[in-house]
Amino acid sequence: MQEKRELSRRKLMGGVAAAIGYAGMPNRLWAQAPAAQTPPAGGGATPARAQRPRVTPEEYDALAKLSSNENPYGPPESVMKAMTNAFKYANRYGYPDGNIVEELAKHHDVKPENILLGAGSGEILEVVGTTFLQGGKKVIGVEPSYSSVYQHAAGIKADAIKLALKDDYRQDIPLLIRTTRKNYRDIGFVYLCNPNNPTGIVVTKQEVKQLLDGIPEDMPVLIDEAYHHFVADPSYATSVPYVLEGRPVIIARTFSKIVGLAGMRLGYAVAPKPLIDSMRPHTVGSINAIVKWGGVAGLKDTATQEHVKKTTIALRQQTMADLKALGYETIPSETNFFMVAIKTKVEPIIEEFRKKKVAVGRPFPPMNEHLRVSIGTPDEMARFLVAFKEIFATKQQAS
Repeated sequence: MQEKRELSRRKLMGGVAAAIGYAGMPNRLWAQAPAAQTPPAGGGATPARAQRPRVTPEEYDALAKLSSNENPYGPPESVMKAMTNAFKYANRYGYPDGNIVEELAKHHDVKPENILLGAGSGEILEVVGTTFLQGGKKVIGVEPSYSSVYQHAAGIKADAIKLALKDDYRQDIPLLIRTTRKNYRDIGFVYLCNPNNPTGIVVTKQEVKQLLDGIPEDMPVLIDEAYHHFVADPSYATSVPYVLEGRPVIIARTFSKIVGLAGMRLGYAVAPKPLIDSMRPHTVGSINAIVKWGGVAGLKDTATQEHVKKTTIALRQQTMADLKALGYETIPSETNFFMVAIKTKVEPIIEEFRKKKVAVGRPFPPMNEHLRVSIGTPDEMARFLVAFKEIFATKQQAS
C-alpha cells in the first residue's frame, strides 16, 4: 500500500514538475540523435545533430528512457516538498532562494565567490567556452567525450583539438599534456570529462595531478564531474581541492543526475574567484526559484543519493553480466550508463530499439559499434534486455 501511494505521489508531482518546463523544452529525448556526418579525424567543428520529430506525451511516457543518463526515479520526497513550498515565489522577483550559493560553498568548503550557478552544468560548459575561446582559441580534449563542449566551440567560430582514446578506452593523459604544451599559445582551455561520457571510465586522481603538473600553470582546465556521485573506484577523487589551491581549475557539477532534476535545469561551477569573475558576465541568469530550493534540499539528502547510487550500480552490474552471458562485452563503467560492443553499426540498432519503445544512446564516433545504455528502473532494464535479445536474435538468424 505504501508503495502504491509513493508511485501515485511521484506521478502527480512528476506531472507538476514536467508541466513547468515542458512547453518550452527542446526535444531532449531525441537530442542525442545521430550526427549528420562523422566529425573530421583531425579535429575541427562537430557537425550539427540531426533532430527527430517531437514525440507526443503519450509516446514519451510509453518509452523505456535509456538514452540520456537521467535518474529514472525522479526527485526524492525532500526535494519535491521543498520545490512545492517554493511555488509561492513563482510570481516574484528577488525571492528567497534557500541560500543555495552559500549552501554549495559550505558543501565544498569554499567561499561563495567560488560558486557560479548555471541552468544545468550544460550552461556552465558553454559559459567556459564563451569565456576562454575568444580570439580564435581552441579547446583540447578527447573524442569521444561529451561533445556539446566541441559543438559550442564550433557555434562561436572557435575550434577543437580532439585526441583519440587509448586502446583500453582510457584518456591518454601523457598525449594530452604533450599536445597542450605544443599548442599552448592556441589553446583556451583543456576539457576533461571525469568520469568520461560515453565510456564511463575515470581519470584517476594520480592522472589528474599528472595533467595539472604537466601543462603550463596558467592554463584553465575544465573538469566535468557530472557523474561524480556514481563512482566507487578508490583511484578516483573529485578535483575540487585544486580550486582551494588556487589552480586554474573549473569543476562543473549538476543536479540532473543523482538528484533527478534534469528537466528542472540546475548546475554550478566551482573555481577560483578570478575565473568565476571572468565567467559571470556570460551567464544568462535563467534559473528558477523552484529548482533553487530543490537543489538545497537535494544537496542535503545524502541518504537518497546513496540509495540511488547503490541501486544504479547493482542494476548496471547485473545488466552488464546478462549481456556478457549473451556474448557481448561491455566497457567497465563508473557511472549510471555503460557501453556495449554490439559488433555492428549502431545507427540501425538504435532505430530497432526505438520501434520496441526503448530509447538508447546516440552514436559516438569513432566508436561506431558501441551502444551507450543508461541505467533505468528495474522494469526498464528488463525491457531493454528483452528488446536486445529479440533484435540480435533476428540479426543472427538473418546472417
